[in-house]
Amino acid sequence: MVRVGTLPMRLLALDYGADIVYTEELIDWKFLKTVRRENDVLGTIDFIDKTDGTVVFRTCPQEKDRVVVQLGTCDANRALKVAKLLEKDIAGIDINMGCPKEFSLKGGMGAALLVNPNKAKEILSTLVHNLKIPVTCKIRVFDSIEDTLQLVQQLVSTGIAAIAVHGRTKQERPQHANRNYIIKAIGQNTNIPVIANGGSKEIEQYSDIETFRKDCGVSSVMLARTAQANCSIFRPEGLKDLDDVIIDYLKYAVDYDNSPNNTKYCVQNMLKELQETPRGKKFLECQTLEQICEIWNLRQYCKEKHLEYNGKGIVSRRQVSPNMFCPASKKLKMENTVEMSYAFIRASYPTDPDLPKSKLISWCNKNKVEKPRYEIINEDKLFRAIVYLDGKKYSSTYWEKNKKFAEQGAALVCIWSLGLIDTQTLIDTGSTLK
Repeated sequence: MVRVGTLPMRLLALDYGADIVYTEELIDWKFLKTVRRENDVLGTIDFIDKTDGTVVFRTCPQEKDRVVVQLGTCDANRALKVAKLLEKDIAGIDINMGCPKEFSLKGGMGAALLVNPNKAKEILSTLVHNLKIPVTCKIRVFDSIEDTLQLVQQLVSTGIAAIAVHGRTKQERPQHANRNYIIKAIGQNTNIPVIANGGSKEIEQYSDIETFRKDCGVSSVMLARTAQANCSIFRPEGLKDLDDVIIDYLKYAVDYDNSPNNTKYCVQNMLKELQETPRGKKFLECQTLEQICEIWNLRQYCKEKHLEYNGKGIVSRRQVSPNMFCPASKKLKMENTVEMSYAFIRASYPTDPDLPKSKLISWCNKNKVEKPRYEIINEDKLFRAIVYLDGKKYSSTYWEKNKKFAEQGAALVCIWSLGLIDTQTLIDTGSTLK
């Protein structure tokens, strides 16, 4: 599940009754830019992009024996390098051979491997012969049962431990019927576990999972769309109320410092048409984890956790800086500059005149002061800004992923220094932690 299969959702699925959880498809070259770090504050293993501090993959002991990393790759050697990085932290590696998205197809990954069986076999064989953990793959079917069976036999010959089959072709989408009869034929002609996928339209409650499994005649069922809408589909006791599911999810998102953007995306997939309600529209305006949590009465829980983690020295998005993984690197010198740890959060400023830069311009016009000048500092994929005003310099300590936010952050420090915004407002909006 693209952008959904992150740690909070995986743990929630396990809590509700799933046996195995998969990550979203993660591309091999992204992993090759990461550094593995043991996060003592969260109790996690993090694979972090060295260029911008992004967490590419985060896992924890609770899922170690049950999490499978789904890898997007078109190169056997690259896939093996990644798998070796991950091997001791996960339960298995799955090669995605079913993604029909243009990005995957153009890169020779995903469903492109269905029509390049030699390449697919090379990747799987390389992994099977060099790893101590199970290797699996996920495919889509062809129009023809015979063609599908021929491909499956070639893939199974590499020694993979199981194969997941989505019962639609590369061209078909969720509105098309799942070809359960082809999955059944694969199960009848294959001597390894077959995992049926693509039945979300047929599954509305827990008992439907078993009905789908029997219809496909296989050992297991993989759920995606149904689970991302309400993860409690895995509960034998029945579905939980959606608000309760969201609260359970948000607690994991807070506990494991999940990114606000990813958290918001996952909740959007749960709310669906409820985003058009007054509460849903308020949710869509949220930009921070604390703001999201407030809607489900978890703001205090979120705030206390953030303060706890901050006190323990967590390296989160706010602490990201260039060369953070190279302690010997030269630190940026900001002499004679007013520096504050104030983050610019776009949702805190409903209209353009409310923005820090706009307020600063208004102050300059009112006080007949020369307009501010901004200097951008760019290292790797990160940006900081310095604003020069009336012979003084101001900057936020936070590194941003774009120039505009960096400039707004510097302006925020400046207008705070001028008394145009107070510290309590910055605390209330989540711009600073106190």
